[in-house]
Amino acid sequence: MENARALLFDVFGTCVDWRTTVTNALIQQCRVALMRRSAIITNDVRVKASAMSDEDWGAFAQEWRNSYYKFTRSLAADASLSWKTVDDHHLESLQELLFNHGLGREDGDFGGLWNHLEVKEMSLIWHKLDPWPDTVAGLEALNTKYETCTLSNGNIALLTDMKEHGGMPFKHIYSSELFNSYKPNPAIYLGAAKRLGLEPSQCVMVAAHLGDLEAAKNCGYHTVYVERSQEEQNENEEEARRKGFVDIWVGIDEKGFVSAAKKLGISV
Repeated sequence: MENARALLFDVFGTCVDWRTTVTNALIQQCRVALMRRSAIITNDVRVKASAMSDEDWGAFAQEWRNSYYKFTRSLAADASLSWKTVDDHHLESLQELLFNHGLGREDGDFGGLWNHLEVKEMSLIWHKLDPWPDTVAGLEALNTKYETCTLSNGNIALLTDMKEHGGMPFKHIYSSELFNSYKPNPAIYLGAAKRLGLEPSQCVMVAAHLGDLEAAKNCGYHTVYVERSQEEQNENEEEARRKGFVDIWVGIDEKGFVSAAKKLGISV
């Protein structure tokens, strides 16, 4: 990896703890709605929402995230599908999930846990995800040696807001939106390298998701795997070790980006 000049980062789950931020926001806004809007929430919705535990909202957040995976992979695989941003998807998916869970109404505002404007605001919680404790310090260290760049399926506006919210010092903000597709389409990795004026062999993909890293490796990138809580399955890690497409492996008991910087020869 001596010729590497740029580190490109997955963001959701790799740089930020989406699960905690989103789950906590759902819990809090449910409580607010039940206190402030109980008079216009239908009785069945109020009963359902009142019975939702913190664990239930955590499972709801995971469903929301799973819908994102399905959406991005579908568009990555089929260029004929109509383009939508991740923001568009998050709103449509949230509306659908609320209805499926008995917390929303087909006609929008009337009777649901949140009205249309509140649902839209909640869908933008992904712009305000909190970074992992090691993210900012790790990026600051990595910036002393490399160009650092997001390479996320999140749209530019989302990533810009998230960078500012978390104080994450990326030098560049790149999104799959720039290439009109989504990871793991090879066009994303190759397009990002070209946009940086680099060869793929001069680029390093950093992610907590092994599918992302394998796709980048197949495009000529180096790879750094940063284990994050609940972001990858054990069997996928075992397969990755067999295939050997991870160049640097940062374990869950290490310090994320800070440890990655040390493994790349940077004093922290």
